Amino acid sequence: MPSTKPLVIVLLGPTASGKTEIALDLAEELHLDVHNIDSRQLYIGMDIGTAKPTKEQMKRVKHYLVNIRQPNEPINLKEFQQKAQTSLEDNLKANGMGFLVGGSGLYLKAITSGLQPSAVPPLQDLRKQLCEIGQSECYQLLQSWDRDASERIAPADARRTQRALEVLYATGKSITKQESSKAPPWQILELGLSPKNLRERIANRTNQLYKNGLVEETEQLIHKYSASLPLLQTIGYAEALKVIQDKLTITKAIETTNRRTNQFAKRQRTWFRRQHNPKWLNDEEPLREALSLIQASLR
Repeated sequence: MPSTKPLVIVLLGPTASGKTEIALDLAEELHLDVHNIDSRQLYIGMDIGTAKPTKEQMKRVKHYLVNIRQPNEPINLKEFQQKAQTSLEDNLKANGMGFLVGGSGLYLKAITSGLQPSAVPPLQDLRKQLCEIGQSECYQLLQSWDRDASERIAPADARRTQRALEVLYATGKSITKQESSKAPPWQILELGLSPKNLRERIANRTNQLYKNGLVEETEQLIHKYSASLPLLQTIGYAEALKVIQDKLTITKAIETTNRRTNQFAKRQRTWFRRQHNPKWLNDEEPLREALSLIQASLR
């Protein structure tokens, strides 16, 4: 007997695994819109460094949750969850299906599992102190006080490190223990991409980012927001910033970006194994397999 719940299709996978191409083909085949679940593609002007879908690709298929904030106006998990659920519910009412695409595991889990983030408000004085301490020291504090949170937060992610510390400071409890879940009334089908040649794909992607103008895009962001913009410490932009500051050569920047991206992809794979249960698509015919699995879910 077919499920009466609306179907939400999730296409997940580590960076450079080919999600954008498969997502476009699936969306066109099924007449669906794409809901972006990539935490950096939310920001205006961060196109090359995030491998955001091009204007031509977004003309092919309508995309939600792309270019919704200026880079100096960070969006927190709760805000993102609310925006995503609103646009997704509109799609479900219209089509009976929704489509989420991305590699930001915590953002995906917030939507598909109904994760309820802590309601502790921002503590500006504490955040100022944490900024003065520096991310390296803050992350060491997080590792000491909240091992679970440190395992899912990247060492360079200052924003989420500070958030975990301020929740701990305000309540005396781990942010992980304060998050609860209320599953949404949907049927979830998670499809995963994890190609065997991911390292090669990452190397090609990294080279292409720099050829496409990552350094020039970083210069534009510096001009508009200053070099202290926190998002300029993320993968790719941090290395491009050092090129601009004559602290790295292009060759060394590419090498560093490639290494950091591989480390990030490894963390993503670990997250997806522990927090999700996707049906992993084969490398040979992922589109055909995905369509078959979706049709089976609709029966």
